Amino acid sequence: MSLVMFTLWILAGLLAGLLAGVVTKRGGRGLRWDIILGLVGSIVGSATYRALGFSPDAGVVAIVLVAFVGAAGVIAVQRAMWPTVA
Repeated sequence: MSLVMFTLWILAGLLAGLLAGVVTKRGGRGLRWDIILGLVGSIVGSATYRALGFSPDAGVVAIVLVAFVGAAGVIAVQRAMWPTVA
């Protein structure tokens, strides 16, 4: 993985965390944690994507989609395991 691809995954993860935090239901720990969890979800989604044998050079749209799905998944798990009262 090149430095450009890694940087793109990081930026996509931050953006995906922001978007996933907005899309998922209320009750989270705040925007900062949604962005951090989005970054983690992006990394998990990327690792899963590569482990399934898909090409890492699929394009920007695929990277953002995988990052968003990973971020939304991690945020949903966090909110299911540690719900907060809003």
